[in-house]
Amino acid sequence: MAAAQKIALELSAVIVSVTDGQPRIVVATDFALPSGPLETRHEKLEQALRAWVTKHAGLSLGYVEQLYTFADKNRETDGQRIISIGYLALAKDLGQSAAVDWYQFFPWEDRRTEKAEALGLTLRKHLVAWRSAAPNAQTRREKQARIDIAFPKDPRAWNEELVLQRYELLWEAGLIDEALRHAPRQNNAKPMASGIAMKHDHRRILATAIARLRAKIKYRPVVFELLPPRFTLLQLQNTVEALAGLRLHKQNFRRLVLSQGLVEETSDQTASVKGRPAKLFAFRREIMQARAALGTKLPRGG
Repeated sequence: MAAAQKIALELSAVIVSVTDGQPRIVVATDFALPSGPLETRHEKLEQALRAWVTKHAGLSLGYVEQLYTFADKNRETDGQRIISIGYLALAKDLGQSAAVDWYQFFPWEDRRTEKAEALGLTLRKHLVAWRSAAPNAQTRREKQARIDIAFPKDPRAWNEELVLQRYELLWEAGLIDEALRHAPRQNNAKPMASGIAMKHDHRRILATAIARLRAKIKYRPVVFELLPPRFTLLQLQNTVEALAGLRLHKQNFRRLVLSQGLVEETSDQTASVKGRPAKLFAFRREIMQARAALGTKLPRGG
């Protein structure tokens, strides 16, 4: 009888901050997410994660949420199968930690740029070629339907929350480097060399975190965890745009935010050498449970 495989439990964290209009995550060597063994002395997993991040990265975390347990069979190191409990964590400041813009790993997801839209269309063409090589009509139809949802021709049909579905579709088609680690190249597909490859399946964990956060900012005010106590409405909009990877309509965004009653104007203003000083606002934390954060649909730019 074959010996039972050894199993190790670890915690992995996607620690997010937004600086200079870009979402950044903490990375370790080989573009890996921060991860470490699960310590059983804590009553709750979240306590273990916060303690581990404070000890090893010196960071103070705000909002923390468990993502998923990643336990695919190919997660093996030194003969051990690694089961990772993934977390999404927000921080106002990443301190001296090594941080990378998350769009370096997912360049097609930053739809604020024409370059990302062009890349999305290029990926769509490669996916259509992959679909055409399917063995039968039914499979071709199913693949085409997935492509049309994940990488639509019409940019207005782009769904920013489908980060994981897009990643998994590209993985299945052999268009990203990680796919070639565990399977032979199929249909002469070549990795697009688009985005930085990550260690193990950490880009999949990151995709899960980005998708979760993009959905979360629409109905819960977690975005304020990434802002200073006093902020301008432009800072708030830039932060939401950075996370969603979308340009939003300025007036509609401000109207929506103010109508939700989640922010209040303070008596402070920004110090400005040029132009008019901007009003500073504060988050009304006391009504966090009573109201949705930014509605159910982001007001996209024209």
